[in-house]
Amino acid sequence: MIQQLINDEKFTNVQTAQAGITKLFTQASKGNHFYRVMKNDTPLGVLIPNDLWEDLTEELEMLSSPTYLKIIQEAREEITNKQTFSLDEVKKQLGF
Repeated sequence: MIQQLINDEKFTNVQTAQAGITKLFTQASKGNHFYRVMKNDTPLGVLIPNDLWEDLTEELEMLSSPTYLKIIQEAREEITNKQTFSLDEVKKQLGF
């Protein structure tokens, strides 16, 4: 799921959603996207396949955990404290 969520958004109108909700969920699940349901150019809600919903809720739960956020912060600090090399330096060290 780690990708820009906006790229996964598709649109459908409320009539299509009402007439074929099972088909929309199947298409969304296969295509790994979700549908924003519209009525007269006004968004009403979102149809999200269950696997995507579970991924989103898991991510939100992790982001609400102080322990998880502390681990992320420590990892970021560790990365910034390490020596880095430019692409040219890496190529030189590898003999490219």
